Amino acid sequence: MNKRALINIDYTMDFVSPNGALTCGEPGQKIEDEIVAITREFINNKDFVVFAVDIHERNDVYHPETNLFPPHNIKGTEGRKLYGSLEKLQQSSISLEHVYYMDKTRYSAFAGTDLELKLREREINEVHLVGVCTDICVLHTAIDAYNKGFQIKIYKDAVASFNALGHEWALGHFEHTLGATIV
Repeated sequence: MNKRALINIDYTMDFVSPNGALTCGEPGQKIEDEIVAITREFINNKDFVVFAVDIHERNDVYHPETNLFPPHNIKGTEGRKLYGSLEKLQQSSISLEHVYYMDKTRYSAFAGTDLELKLREREINEVHLVGVCTDICVLHTAIDAYNKGFQIKIYKDAVASFNALGHEWALGHFEHTLGATIV
């Protein structure tokens, strides 16, 4: 029997809001209802739900993203809050033992975190991914999940990017290279 978890990746103000520091803009805003509905379903089913949220220190000259992207998701800023009604859903479920909010400092939610440990403790073998950006953090999380032996499901109406070509390429890569199911 498959035990599943939802990994909700980087759906923050800085990545989605019209004035976010590294926004994917309208594509990210359009998936809000779908992300919230999927997250609510997993919470209500008592499946393990992970909010994996990018965090950076202000003026961190040693972080590899510093030279690639403008400052974003800075610790203690509004930009790190979850976007739209997902913030309210996460806040209302904060005390539930099957909902886990975690910081991540790299593209993959597995890199330098306890995510794999949390999944293995619960005997989870199937991860469902939603969030942004399809071709960056969602992609790298999916690759690590694949390499760790997890089955992967990607919700195509609940992932987005600021790069339309990268988004489409990543959807194909998930399916044809990682063996993911595209829902």
